[in-house]
Formats: sequence, C-alpha cells, structure tokens
Amino acid sequence: MKWIITLLITLLIVLQAKLWLGDGSIAEVHQLGNTVALQQQKNKITQERNMALEAEVKDLKKGLDAVEERARSELGMIKITRETFYQIVERKSPETK
Repeated sequence: MKWIITLLITLLIVLQAKLWLGDGSIAEVHQLGNTVALQQQKNKITQERNMALEAEVKDLKKGLDAVEERARSELGMIKITRETFYQIVERKSPETK
C-alpha cells in the first residue's frame, strides 16, 4: 500500500513539473499569448497602412485630381490657366554678404 501512495505522489510531482516547467507550460502559453497579441496589433497597423496606400494608388490611377494635388504640394507646380505665379525674393541683408 505504501508503494502505491509513493507512486501516486511521484506521478503527481512529475505531472506538476511538466505543467509548470516543461514544453507547453503555463508560463510558455502565457508568453505565446502576449506574442500573438503584439503581432495582431502590428498586423492591424500594417493593414491600415496598406489600405491607405491602396486607396492612394487607386486615386492616382483613376483621376487627375490626386496627381494635380501631388504636383502642387511636392513639386510646387501651378496651372497655366486661371492662376498667377508670384515669386517672392528676399533681399539679402548687408551683414550676410
């Protein structure tokens, strides 16, 4: 009878060790859950960025308004008709000759 109790206690210790320290332990599962949550956040941010880029590409392919807006903001271009171009030239101060 004593050997059965010893066997059961040993089995309990082995199973508890496996649960807390082995592969698939509680700590490892918790760490993997945190890693999955972090990766899901990264995926969501990347997906939103991809959707914005996709919308911009569609807009650039579809119409000229987006192309015109980009030309104005990034290249400083103007329309030939209905617009007047003014260039402001700053004078150099005598101290910085």
